[in-house]
Amino acid sequence: MLKADLHIHTLLSPCGDLEMTPVKIVKMAKDKGLDIIGVTDHNSTLMAREVQKVASRDGIIVLCGAEITTREEVHVVAFVENGQKLASLQEFLEDKISRVQNNPDIFGYQPVVDENERVLYMVDNLLISAVDASVDEVSDFVFSLGGIFVPAHIDKGANSLMSQLGFVPPFLKVDALELSYGCDIGSFLEDNISFLKGRSFITSSDAHYLEDVGRCYTQLDMDLFSFEGLRNALNNSTIDDFKR
Repeated sequence: MLKADLHIHTLLSPCGDLEMTPVKIVKMAKDKGLDIIGVTDHNSTLMAREVQKVASRDGIIVLCGAEITTREEVHVVAFVENGQKLASLQEFLEDKISRVQNNPDIFGYQPVVDENERVLYMVDNLLISAVDASVDEVSDFVFSLGGIFVPAHIDKGANSLMSQLGFVPPFLKVDALELSYGCDIGSFLEDNISFLKGRSFITSSDAHYLEDVGRCYTQLDMDLFSFEGLRNALNNSTIDDFKR
């Protein structure tokens, strides 16, 4: 079994604390005993490879991706397997995102730093804006790259499938559905059984601060990591695999 927290923001996300640097995230993940972490900045993949570089020294696996805000204001987490596909995902996001100038005094700074925590540049476009693509269109694009697609924190009262659409579309292609750290799992599943029966679930920290990394995680039924093996493990994950 591998311990995975698949929803972690870096300091690039405007709502992410400036302490969320690659070195500090990896150290916290190691201290929490995590095997796999997912880097999921808002609508950007630009920090994922830097975290991956640092994590490789400590034997921690990093999934590179983003938390994407769809046209419906639904948050979804997406991961792809390699650098070429990550570049394609980044190009998609830059092409589709709404062009709004970031105001760091209101929303927070959006720095890109290297593995040594040196600031390389600031992203000027506000990353928490929505992209001009529906949930279905984002899902289709991610799967066209052979990626992994997980609607985020579906139990939350904002920016989730349930809050924005009122239900989980039965034909939406996903690898799993994410439940948040604060979710009353039993009540939520009971109240929404008609939408959720037969689905796979994970839980993740959605960490924006160092102390939240690994506050919850999913135990994945795999001993050796591969991207396809991860997909299979996600497709079969249940609430019995949650740890908080």
